[in-house]
Amino acid sequence: MKKLVYTVFVAFWAAIATLVVLNALSPDANEERPRAEVGPDGLAGYSLTEVAEHDTLEDCWMVIEGVVYDISDYVPRHPAPPRVLAPWCGREATEGMRTKGDNSDHSARAWRMLERYRLGRLVEAEQASRRGNGT
Repeated sequence: MKKLVYTVFVAFWAAIATLVVLNALSPDANEERPRAEVGPDGLAGYSLTEVAEHDTLEDCWMVIEGVVYDISDYVPRHPAPPRVLAPWCGREATEGMRTKGDNSDHSARAWRMLERYRLGRLVEAEQASRRGNGT
């Protein structure tokens, strides 16, 4: 009986120690995405320079129609091979979303799926549209 109690005791504390180590090694959710100032529309604003810092498949941000998306988590699930997405990481990618490489637009479902990866808006796009509207 003593062996059983001792084994359970050791297993319990080993599990606790494992959880503590894993928690210490995993990235903090608050550190994954830099905080940006929130505009009057409630969306955080990012510059193209900030987006360009996320130009790998493991850390892939894209600007599509003036909105900034972090699709890093989606890259492995994308139907096309990752090499298709790689050139668009860290860049303005509206063309890639609209042409899909074969001059056909992505499906309505794909556009809806994109929304879950929204980070905010592109600051330059907002300023350019204001200049274009004469405001």
